[in-house]
Formats: sequence, structure tokens, C-alpha cells
Amino acid sequence: MADTDTHLPVLFNEALEALNILPDGIYIDGTFGRGGHSAAIVRALGVTGRLLAIDKDPEAIACAREMFAEDARFEIRQGSFAELERFAEEAGLLGHVNGVLLDLGVSSPQLDQAVRGFSFLNDGPLDMRMDNSSGISAADWVSEVGADEMAQVFKAYGEERYARRIARAIVEARALRPIETTRQLAEIVSAANPAWEKGKHPATRCFQAIRIHINRELDDLKACLDQSLRVLAPGGRLAVISFHSLEDRIVKRFMRDAERGDRFPAGIPVTELQRNSRLALIGKAIKPSRREVEENPRARSAVLRVAERKR
Repeated sequence: MADTDTHLPVLFNEALEALNILPDGIYIDGTFGRGGHSAAIVRALGVTGRLLAIDKDPEAIACAREMFAEDARFEIRQGSFAELERFAEEAGLLGHVNGVLLDLGVSSPQLDQAVRGFSFLNDGPLDMRMDNSSGISAADWVSEVGADEMAQVFKAYGEERYARRIARAIVEARALRPIETTRQLAEIVSAANPAWEKGKHPATRCFQAIRIHINRELDDLKACLDQSLRVLAPGGRLAVISFHSLEDRIVKRFMRDAERGDRFPAGIPVTELQRNSRLALIGKAIKPSRREVEENPRARSAVLRVAERKR
């Protein structure tokens, strides 16, 4: 198995502890990335344990097959974790999974490779697709979408204050020449943004918004969370690491509502069974230590939330 310890995912130890890994347990890593979490889970498993990993990225799939080529406990599926239930059913694991881990957002290799087009810090083709073999690229989207729709995406998924102003600037710029690189887009957005936030690149919010939109990240997350209730075994853990408020809000609300159960009119007495509470929250939200943030600035906004399937 290849060495993955040169780069540890954010909240690495906390996430593994949250899963409460059993030697003979069955686990799903919904975001394989470059295998940091998966490798640690497999190391904790006995000979009868199993790990199913999922990732959209063809490069991640190739990495997984190389890392675990001779390990029968491991299997990888290419696709979105929005297909969690289908993948689990095909593997014969539906309702028997002891833990599901989701490490949301973009992996470091994706950010660091200019050719993937995720980062405004590295000039490259404006792509941003998690699976760069299918779907519409960021360059295609930016060249085709109207200003109103673009502004709505920037506002909804980037919480960008100057969404309309920036969208108009992009539409004007593309009329002069195609916007094909990350540097081009970053420069247009930066010039149109009248109030730069201290310590944050002015294109950060728009790049985040485009990435979330073309990869359907929030829709996929909602679908996966809902399916996790049917995938997990009683006592199984759901552990989710979020990196911005939009993701964390969805995770927090889902876990809270699943713990609360069905709503009934005030004053009607109901039993625990009738309430249909499906999750129990495990502890409070966990954030990286100061030391981890100093060593890896990308960890600064991370939040880990954990819940356990009741029945």
C-alpha cells in the first residue's frame, strides 16, 4: 500500500475517532481523495472488515486501485456520494454499514494542480469539474450563462455581496474575448470587486460558487445525507467534515432534524418510537486545533459533526 502519511486530511485523528472503527466493521469513505482516511480505516480493520470508497475524480480512482490493488477488504466506485444507497446495495452492504465518512470540498491535489482549474493561485484551464471527463466545465458555464443567473449563483453559493456587479463585468469581458483560464477570471472578478476582504483573495467567493454549482455539491450532499439513514446499521456513525457555512448548515440541520424526529402538534403525547428519532448527536461540533490551522491554513474553516444511527 502506498504511503499516504506525507499529507494528512484535515481533522484526521478526530474523524477516525468519530467513526469508532470495529475490526470486523463495514465502512464507506464517500470522498476517497488521495486515500488518507481510507488507508487509516483499512489499517484498523481485521481480516473480515470491509471498506467501500467513492470518488468522482478519475485520478482518485486510479490512485485507489494502485494503493489497494491486493487488498480484498477494499473496493472503489467512481461516481458521486449522492449514489451512496445504490453503491451500498450493489455491494450487499445496505443497512449493514458501521460508519460513513464524508470529507467535503476540494482535495489538496485538485487545488494544487493548475490543470484542474480550481484555484485562482495557479493559472490553468478554467475547468473545476470533480470528474473532468464529463459535464460542463467552468469555462463553458461562464461563457454561456446570463448575468442574472450568474449573479444568483454567486450570491447563493458564494454569499458574494457584489454578485450582480461581478456578473455584469464577466459578461462584458467575455464579449471581448473568451474567458478560458483561472487567471483571466480571477482578474476580472478582482477588478469588479470594490471591497477586498483582508486576508482573502477577492475572487474566492465566486470561484467557490462556480465550483459548487457545476459539481452540484450541495444537492449531492443533501441526497447523500438522506440516504445514509438507510445505509447505516443501528449504532453506525455518520461523520461529516465541512469547509464552509453552506455545507455545515445543511449537515447541522439534517442531523438536528433526524434526531428530533417527526413533528406533532403541541400537547399531543407521543412515545419515543412514535417520534421516529433516527439519529443521536455525538458530542458537539469539532474544529481544528490552533496548531493544525498554523500547519495547514486550509483547515481554518473545517467543522466535523458526528451522529449515530438509532434504529
